[in-house]
This record gives sequence, C-alpha cells and structure tokens, in this order.
Amino acid sequence: MPTAAKAMTLLAACLSLGACTTTSLTSGVTAPTTKDSIIAQMNGGLIGGELGSKLPERERRKALEAEYRALEYTPARMPVTWNTEDGRLSGSVVAAQPYRVGSQDCRQYSHTITDGGRESEARGTACRNPDGSWTPLT
Repeated sequence: MPTAAKAMTLLAACLSLGACTTTSLTSGVTAPTTKDSIIAQMNGGLIGGELGSKLPERERRKALEAEYRALEYTPARMPVTWNTEDGRLSGSVVAAQPYRVGSQDCRQYSHTITDGGRESEARGTACRNPDGSWTPLT
C-alpha cells in the first residue's frame, strides 16, 4: 500500500477511535499521539502560569486544549474559544502565523480569559516537536 494511503488509513482509524489526534501531514509527522500525552507535553501552556492559577482543573484542561487547537490546527488570527457550562468563565486563544526556527515550526499566541466581565491576557511563543506536541518557550 502506498505511504499516502497508509497515512490516510491510519488517520481514519485514529479519528474513529476518538482517543487519538494526529499531527499535521505537512510537517512530516504521521504517527498518532494520544491527546493526553500531547496536552501533558505543553507544560501547562500559557494557562499554566498566573493567567490560569485560579482556574479549577476542568476549566484549565479546556483552556489548554484550546491552546493546542489554536497552535496545531487554526489559521492565524482565528480565535479558538472555550467556556464553562455556567458561562461564568470563558477564554479565547489566538495564534499568529507560523514561522520556522531551524527545523521547528513556532507560533506566537495569546490567551485571554474573561471572568465575570474582567479580562486577563497572557502572551507567549511555542514550538512544535517532531511528535506533534508543542513546547512553550520560556
């Protein structure tokens, strides 16, 4: 079976399971990685700092998943939003255009949290690892 056909078969199988996510085929990475391991490798992202220090674990997880989606899948300047079931907290992650540093793709991004009408924002940069995870730069 040709490589492209294998990749598409793997992608279809992974998506149907729902427990996997795949990395961009344009990056040359085709191996699926579990969602939990990708999220864990983000080292808390922007939400792991002061911005998300008061968030409950469930909301912190939603916020970190939004950061990953913005970095991995979303075109530049398109917001990825999240919110709590009660609507009290919400957030928006916006990534800039990707750029290359050596062999890594990197993106600047911002994360804004709205809590009862008050907004807080953090900004940072993350670079993509060969396994599809993103590492925030310090």
